Amino acid sequence: MPVLVVSGTGTEIGKTVVTAAVAALARAAGRSVAVLKPAQTGMAPGEPGDADEVVRLAGEVTAAELDRFPEPLAPVTAARRAGMAPVRPDRVAEAAEKLAAEHDLVLVEGAGGLLVRYDETGGTLADAARLLAAPVLVVATAGLGTLNQVALTGEALRARGLAQLGVVVGAWPREPGLAERCNLGDLPESAGAPLLGAVPVGAGRLDPARFRAAAPGWLAPPLGGTWDAARFAATIHESP
Repeated sequence: MPVLVVSGTGTEIGKTVVTAAVAALARAAGRSVAVLKPAQTGMAPGEPGDADEVVRLAGEVTAAELDRFPEPLAPVTAARRAGMAPVRPDRVAEAAEKLAAEHDLVLVEGAGGLLVRYDETGGTLADAARLLAAPVLVVATAGLGTLNQVALTGEALRARGLAQLGVVVGAWPREPGLAERCNLGDLPESAGAPLLGAVPVGAGRLDPARFRAAAPGWLAPPLGGTWDAARFAATIHESP
């Protein structure tokens, strides 16, 4: 798995923190890692972006960013409003392949969901994953609405012949309600893929050393961790 695409069911759901946790575990296993952010939106030049945050949390990771657009919009819209060329899927694939030639693992973190438009022809992160023949890790929310979101994302991946590695909950709440507890068991069936972890809410605010030490307990063995879905579920007390 030299390239792994990290997408999500929406925005602001923990993709960057999950990407950092995957990177931290790969680094702990002795692998060289790069993170590629094809389109960073909503940040001015010089501000730390998502790739920089992965480096801060995970440690020695090569960070790459193709283009940055100042407004927090879909990449194609942000590029158009900034008067800049859009980021096309073939450019994403080319950049990831170059990084893969020099690293054991390349993490490509998308913007928003799988089918957010990157260019005016409708190019998406899914198209980049197809060009790379790379599996996709889906980051999802924990509460109401997530089952529909992961089902739609899984359907879109299968329709394009893309492999879904699994689903990770990007921000597991400190006090999960009934919906979150039930969703924990229902997510794999809705997604058509295994549940591979649950990162606690606020994990990105941890000191980097604490983040790296705790990361194995958040992610399952396919991602390099020790997290177990059945064991985690057993710790969640259901209401009468």
